[in-house]
Order: sequence, then structure tokens, then C-alpha cells
Amino acid sequence: MKKLNIGLYGYGVVGQGLYTVLQKSKTVDAKVSAICVKHDKKRDVDENLITKDRSLILNNDDINVVVELIDDAGEAYQIVKEALLKGKSVVSGNKAMLAEHLEELIKIQEETGSSLLYDASSCGSIPVIRNLEEYYDNDLLVSLTGILNGSSNYILTQIFRDGKDYETALKEAQELGFAESDPSFDVSGKDSLFKLVILTLHAFGILVHTNKVFRFGIENLNDFDVKYTKEKGFNLKLVAKVVKVGDNKIAMYVMPTMLTRDKYIYGVEDEYNGVVIKGQFYDKQFMFGKGAGAYPTGSAVLSDITALAHNYKYEYKKRKFFKSNEFTGDYSLKIYLRFDNKKDSDLFEFEEIYEQYSGKGTNYVIGKISLKNLLKINDKIEKLPVFVSVIP
Repeated sequence: MKKLNIGLYGYGVVGQGLYTVLQKSKTVDAKVSAICVKHDKKRDVDENLITKDRSLILNNDDINVVVELIDDAGEAYQIVKEALLKGKSVVSGNKAMLAEHLEELIKIQEETGSSLLYDASSCGSIPVIRNLEEYYDNDLLVSLTGILNGSSNYILTQIFRDGKDYETALKEAQELGFAESDPSFDVSGKDSLFKLVILTLHAFGILVHTNKVFRFGIENLNDFDVKYTKEKGFNLKLVAKVVKVGDNKIAMYVMPTMLTRDKYIYGVEDEYNGVVIKGQFYDKQFMFGKGAGAYPTGSAVLSDITALAHNYKYEYKKRKFFKSNEFTGDYSLKIYLRFDNKKDSDLFEFEEIYEQYSGKGTNYVIGKISLKNLLKINDKIEKLPVFVSVIP
């Protein structure tokens, strides 16, 4: 097991969590040799480790591992790319950067022999990526369904379990550090989408661009939607799903989903994540753990660092051996659509209508629609006073 000298970019919630758990770990010979930050402020760490010069870490030959934990996807990309090109191994938690640049970063790893690990980018403390790489390394996967964002799940838990309104639940999530001051990344489903793109690569060997995947968040959830969901005996979660369609096609989406009690993720509450992996012969397997917070995510980063000490790399097995998989939008869902104006509902090209309701100021329709048709109107409906959810 080799000794690791770490250059750390970012000392926010996760960076501090990593620093703390690393001090307590006895399983890896690693130390933080430098920490690059943007702003001057008092920190609970040796000030001699702190620098604002990004190049100091990248140009230090003694530093053999770069850990990138910043929130700027553009800057994270530059750091990770340069570190890999210099032959340093890298651990990253930046799912937005990874989802957009993995194709290039995989190629750089192949050329330089360096290793990029990012288990911490998806589902916090749950080791989903490495399990998909090592255990589910065959073509028998049928689907992956999960609650991938702890912030939005905490908000929905407060609404449906504790009876709070959306604004109160959101404010509480921000105060507890589960949601940012600008929570749009989480509640819009973008965070879940980036994670789904990464997980799909390791599950099915295909890298799908984010603009091909239908995404709808929870920002427009209102009291009528909450009441309807509860009256039907459902629970509402923001769900990301990839499913195999036929022999060699996959479909993907991120959407609010009304769940019945028999679903594994029905009871995944607060900031926890849950992932259900379904196989052709072994049926369903469920992984559960904290998806947000300093120590859970810091522990996931430490797990990647420990793996590097043993010279671990992702092999991208399915990407190499199952090249026939293709993305498709030809996959239909049964959805609940709540709307105010008929002109808004007319945008939805339903294949079948099962139920309609018109009331004072609120209307809904339940029908069958394809992901392809939903994707065509994705940009429009985000700005409209509508709410869309998958319904059993």
C-alpha cells in the first residue's frame, strides 16, 4: 500500500468532513499536505496548509493525489484535467463536472495511466458506483431506481411526514446545511440527473448527455398535490431511474414519483438516499444510506482515497464489452399532471387519458405519455404553473 500525499481543493462542509475522518482513519497511510481555498477566513486547520494558489498543488511533485471538493464545475474540470495530465490520481465529488466531461476524462486516464475515482459524487455514503463496477459487472441488469438527492428528500419528508409547507421545509433544510442558499440545483432535479448519468455509465456502459434526459423537480409542488397524494395513500419522492428497454436500449428520467407502500424507497426519509438495483435473475437489491452531510460524504471520499492506496481504477467494463446499448425516448409513463390553464395542458401529447378533473382554479389529468414527448416540452413546462409526477 503506497503512501499518499494529498492536495485538497475546497474546505467547505465535505472538505472539513474528509479532514476529520482522515485523522481518525487507521486503514490508509495518507496525509493532507496542502489545502487550496478561495477566501481568507479563520479555519480549524493548520494555517500552514492553506494556499490560494491553485498551481501550488498541481506543480508539487510530492503530491500524488488531488482531491477536488469545490462547487464550481468549470474550475473543478480544469483542476481534475490538469492533475490527470500530470499523472496524479484524483478523487472528485463534483457530479455536475463529471456528467459533462467523463468522456474526455476517461480518455486521459487511458493515456496517462492515472486514476479518477468519484464514488462520493453519487449517493453520499452509499458505495453504488464501485458495486456496479465490481459486483454487477454483467449485462443482466434491468433497472436502477433511486432517491439520489438528500436535500430534496429531506424537504419532501418534512412535507409528507410532518405536515410542513414547502417553504418551511426548504428553510429548515437550508438551516441544517442539507440545502444551499440557492437550492435550485437540488429541488429542480439537476443534481439527481447528473448522478443518474454517472450511475448509468457504470450500470449499462453508456454515457448519455444530460440534455437528452427528461427532468422535472419539486419546486411547483403545492397543497393540492400534497392532498391528492396523501388521499391516495401514496408517498412522494424525487426519483431518478434508468431502465433497460428490449435487448439493447435504455430509457432514463428524473421526476417526482408517487409511491405505494410496497416500494423499497417509499420509506426512505430525511437526508437519506436509497437505490434499488433490479436484475434479470436476482430480482431486486436495495442499498440505503445518508446522501448528504459532512461525515457521510467525507467517508465516501476517504473510501476512494483508500482504494487509490491499493492502486484501484475503474475499468469501465460494461462500456468496453456492451457497446450495443443505445439511449431511447420511446418509453411511456403513467403521469399525474396538475395545471391551471388548458393551454398549458395542451402541450402534453398524451397517448391515453385515464382520468380528468376540473375544479375551481385547479385541474388535473392522469394519462400515459412517452418520455420523447415529455422531453420536447421540458424547457417550457419548467417555467409554467404545472406539476408532473409519475403515478402508480
